[in-house]
Amino acid sequence: MTTSVTVAGIDCGTNSIRLKVARVDENGMTEIVPRQLKVIRLGQDVDKTHRFADEALERAYTAAREFADILKEHPVDGLRFVATSATRDASNREEFEDGIERILGVRPEVIPGTEEADLSFLGATSVVPRTDLKPPYLVVDLGGGSTELVIGGDGENAPATQVQAAYSMNIGSVRMTERHLKNDPPTAEQVEEAYRDIDEHIDEAFRTVPAGRARTIIGVSGTVTTMTALAMGLKEYDHSLVDGYRLPVAEAYEVDDRFLAMTRTERAEYKTIHPGRIDVVGGGAVVWNRVLSRVSEAAKADHGEPIDSYVASEHGLLDGLVLDYGRRLLNA
Repeated sequence: MTTSVTVAGIDCGTNSIRLKVARVDENGMTEIVPRQLKVIRLGQDVDKTHRFADEALERAYTAAREFADILKEHPVDGLRFVATSATRDASNREEFEDGIERILGVRPEVIPGTEEADLSFLGATSVVPRTDLKPPYLVVDLGGGSTELVIGGDGENAPATQVQAAYSMNIGSVRMTERHLKNDPPTAEQVEEAYRDIDEHIDEAFRTVPAGRARTIIGVSGTVTTMTALAMGLKEYDHSLVDGYRLPVAEAYEVDDRFLAMTRTERAEYKTIHPGRIDVVGGGAVVWNRVLSRVSEAAKADHGEPIDSYVASEHGLLDGLVLDYGRRLLNA
């Protein structure tokens, strides 16, 4: 019987593409190659044109070639490449899939929002770092094109790490920026327009996901971790300090509003923000603000206690992808 496997996972989202190589065994996973991240903005204008721009495809292929070089140095038992929101919406996605297959030898799997949500929840909860985090957990994966809400069990009637309900909303940092926040900085009217759009999606999500039952919010994705690092006052991004950090929601609102009101030039002064996120981090901030506010209100209505903090996690879809894939290979 195989006791461990070495696997690679690639998560290609609307704004960024990531690679993780890890050894998976019955105890979990051990990273072999530090996570690689490239901001490629694959979803550039997809919300408007419903197709990938040629320059966006070339950015994706360049990143894939770099990942292929890494994988030559670190042979794996299997590679799984998943693509999410932008690829689901692109009419020329076959061109993208063909190009990636030529470079990496595997065809991208365009996974539905439900699977994206499940894998994000698995990744986030597999490394919950503290015992003082009360279930049920609500994992929020705020991407460039979509945002997943996933709630797990209460730890009594159902395991806290077992998904109970999930919903994928077609809102994210890139979509909100391109759809609403067109001025630099955005006008108050544009922000209000974005909030109304987001609220409509949250209303729909709450019909499927009983978010009010949550006792702990775990936020994953570049928007959440970046805004957390800014609220912490970090001069440069440090994942070891951000991962697992618990931040009061009042501080999240303050930093979100502050950076939303800045120009792109002003945001560029902050080394904490990845250069590829500078122009869309405001779009992510409006989504994060509304999700935190609405979930807190729903929690107060459900069990009398608003949620006054969240936990930032570096572990989401990519970790869940690698862990799930490794386990399936072990059990094959």
